[in-house]
Amino acid sequence: MSTQNDANSHEFERGLSGRHVEMIALGGTIGTGLFLGAGKSISAAGPSILLIYMVTGIFMFWMMRALGELLLTDTNQPTFIGFIEKYLGDKTGFVIGWTYWLGWVAIAMAELTAVGTYMKFWFPTVPVWIWAVGFLVVLYLINIIAVGAFGETEFWFAMIKIIAILAMIATGVIMVVTHTETSAGVASLSHLWKDGFVADGGKNILSAFQMVFFAFLGIEFVGITAAEAKDPDRIIPKAINSIIMRILIFYIGALIAIMSIQPWTNYSANESPFVQVFSGIGITAAAGIINFVVLTAAASSLNSALFTTGRMLFSLTPETSRFHKLNHHKLPFNAITFSTLLIGFAAVINYITPDGAFEIITSVASAAFVVIYAVLVAAHLAYRKHPDYQTSEHKFQMPGAPYTDYLTIAFLVGIYIILLTTKETQITAILALIWFAILTFISFRNKKKA
Repeated sequence: MSTQNDANSHEFERGLSGRHVEMIALGGTIGTGLFLGAGKSISAAGPSILLIYMVTGIFMFWMMRALGELLLTDTNQPTFIGFIEKYLGDKTGFVIGWTYWLGWVAIAMAELTAVGTYMKFWFPTVPVWIWAVGFLVVLYLINIIAVGAFGETEFWFAMIKIIAILAMIATGVIMVVTHTETSAGVASLSHLWKDGFVADGGKNILSAFQMVFFAFLGIEFVGITAAEAKDPDRIIPKAINSIIMRILIFYIGALIAIMSIQPWTNYSANESPFVQVFSGIGITAAAGIINFVVLTAAASSLNSALFTTGRMLFSLTPETSRFHKLNHHKLPFNAITFSTLLIGFAAVINYITPDGAFEIITSVASAAFVVIYAVLVAAHLAYRKHPDYQTSEHKFQMPGAPYTDYLTIAFLVGIYIILLTTKETQITAILALIWFAILTFISFRNKKKA
């Protein structure tokens, strides 16, 4: 039997089309951090949050360009961890690989809980765990049918988020142009500066950087799709290059609209600014609409987690492992199933303790992503010094390298320092370091045994 038809072949089916990958990339930059967290960001920084998004966006773009250059050197790699292992060593690959897998498992558990919590908005008497199980089963079935089914689902999840943001921007433009009067005054671009451009004299500027950074978590997800994209040499560069435009439209555009409709000082840190805007202009169903959008965002993240954790477990386990096998659909069925069962413990925990929380676990995972991104850029630096670079075709080179690599790593180190020195995030940043220390110890023990 040929390798192509062998169910245990290590090559995935290339079932993701260009529109799938582009929407996955788009959805990866739009999450609950914008829909729910923007209120906190605006309160912390004021209109200067626009500059913080731009600066952070530039570094995230450079990180993605580094990832893109690596991906196009070997589009058959199931995950980007293979490049970290190749250019920074097995132990680094082990630590970052298992951190990434465990991090996505933790995030998926939290998103599963969030899905059930959002459903209580419409069905307050139904326990969270029932919705959690229902959503998990549906998304699991989608993930084991075919990679195209996953891509189609993510396409529509992303579309819902995009429509919500475009509606927000259109509302802002119409209200500013027509000088619509709200309870807070007349909608105007002058709201961006007339109450000051920076909140509280800039006391919370640094903490706003880490808030904005966490809004971008998941941006690297498009890197997991390269091995299953139909035409990666064309699709991946196009998806990555459009990141800047997406940031300008969907983050900067939405925030300008929000802060033009009413003064930024009117927004509460504890409520979605989208809900506040739509409620303020008389749309009584605003809370329900935004609840549906954030439910979609949570389901999208959960869907992505099932996709990612399955591929990660496949790539992290040895070839003799049952998790390192593909079924006849060229999917890592066993790896997806095991990861889903692990994520499903969230439903069990919610059944036993309905008020239980995953905040600390997910915060540790989020803090770990700062290190993962920095190591990814370091792998790109190592690649540029490796003989592979001399013999590669240089299809998609990172602009300004190696200087942009060094600047991006410095920025990420700065974010971690902010986490360590900010009272609210200090514990989780320290726990993330302990997490890395434990995995490093395990990697050395494994190496010694080998």
